[in-house]
Amino acid sequence: MTLQMGLVLSAIAFLGTHFLMSHPLRAPLVRAMGEGPFRVVYSLVAILTFGAMIYFYGKIGREPPLWDVGEAGWIAGTLLMWLGSILFVGSFVGNPALPGMRGPSGAPPRGVFAITRHPMMWGFALWGIVHLALVAIPKALFLDGSIILLALAGAAGQDRKKEKLLGDRWYAWVAHTSFIPFARGIRSPGALAFVGGTVLWLGATWLHPGHAAGVWRWIG
Repeated sequence: MTLQMGLVLSAIAFLGTHFLMSHPLRAPLVRAMGEGPFRVVYSLVAILTFGAMIYFYGKIGREPPLWDVGEAGWIAGTLLMWLGSILFVGSFVGNPALPGMRGPSGAPPRGVFAITRHPMMWGFALWGIVHLALVAIPKALFLDGSIILLALAGAAGQDRKKEKLLGDRWYAWVAHTSFIPFARGIRSPGALAFVGGTVLWLGATWLHPGHAAGVWRWIG
């Protein structure tokens, strides 16, 4: 088996096990082992399959780029990654989808949830889109493409599941927030998300392995 085939198969395993264990297999597995053990198994499978992708991605080594986005692409990517970091950090504040939460309340969405009802998923998706566009190498099509597909298809799956579970509460929630960021107009993410996301963005791009990323590409 070639390293490229290993990456492809691990990407298929990563996506396939996630969607199967999140939807058709979730209920029978929870009944069989309980909610807590299921979450442990689910997490271990996700870590192992994602780890396999990272392993093969690294072993493949350097590849020639498929395209060059130029300076304009780097500027756009830097700004999108900043937005993704803000959405990601803000998603931990009042997220109705996090474990232990009971879903959307009757209150209108605030912070990043007024921007999109899936800020964490869009944080991952934007990272994948930016990374794929900027590094532009064949192996990134599988690693970043898997992250993008998982984030956006997973968000759509969450919508369908919440609609069935919550009914009118869900309809009231989606009336005030959109799937696509800013589709219902410009909204403030809130101070905590903005500051925390900016710190994360600056730190992650400064620590980026291999080459300068983000604003550090221009200011050193």
